[in-house]
Amino acid sequence: MGRVIERVETHGKHLEIMWDDGIVLHTHLRMNGSWHLYRGGERWRRPSEQMRVAIEVPEWVAVCFNAPIVETYREFDRFRHPGMGRLGPDLCTAPDEKLMECARRIYEYADRECPISEVLLDQHVACGVGNVYRSEILWACEISPFAEVGSLLPVDCVQIIHAASRMLRANLQHVYRVTASEIPGGLAVYGRNGQRCARCGDTVEVRRVGEYARTMYHCPGCQVRHQPLAATGLPDSDPVMDPHPAAAKYLADLPWRRDSLAG
Repeated sequence: MGRVIERVETHGKHLEIMWDDGIVLHTHLRMNGSWHLYRGGERWRRPSEQMRVAIEVPEWVAVCFNAPIVETYREFDRFRHPGMGRLGPDLCTAPDEKLMECARRIYEYADRECPISEVLLDQHVACGVGNVYRSEILWACEISPFAEVGSLLPVDCVQIIHAASRMLRANLQHVYRVTASEIPGGLAVYGRNGQRCARCGDTVEVRRVGEYARTMYHCPGCQVRHQPLAATGLPDSDPVMDPHPAAAKYLADLPWRRDSLAG
């Protein structure tokens, strides 16, 4: 006999579907996953081999494609799940006291050597920050994405959370993300590799950082707060760029880059 879905909850890119027998289906979409809704017999827009989950009722089918995380657990065991724990507050709706709780979670983060750029993606700290926003938040705060979370002061943690909440709430009704309205394109650093920083004139760089090697855009000229001395030598933060030697020469020859290197 079929089960009844009693509720569906979202926390950032986490989606939880709860059935009446206590089973919870948890998916996390990350960058490539997506849920589609089709009428019965309608042609899917993705190949069937990319399907991770399909939930069918007589006239409709909900299909999850390419989600990196798909798992089930019993609702009463939720906080025993090793990868779940208690999710952080949603920065789009959290009241001030919950925002302070998020700042405290950053300040008290267990892995003191974890870079702040990775901590911002941890949904147990706060929900809502993705890859675009973490780049923009840290640029707005002038904090190095490679800063170890243990080096941050309480005031830094509060500044980061307030910047994150402000950006997320400002974009609730927007189709396109805008974090810096005074900059053409609306974004300060994300997607602007090789372009001049609007604040200091240095050249925006992009690196892959963290366990999943996701791209992090930042300005090395003005995002220097709490920057570790060995930031440029981190093994998981190699620059991302065209491997052809001409690409490196192009960046080195940009007039504002050349001037900054000269002194």
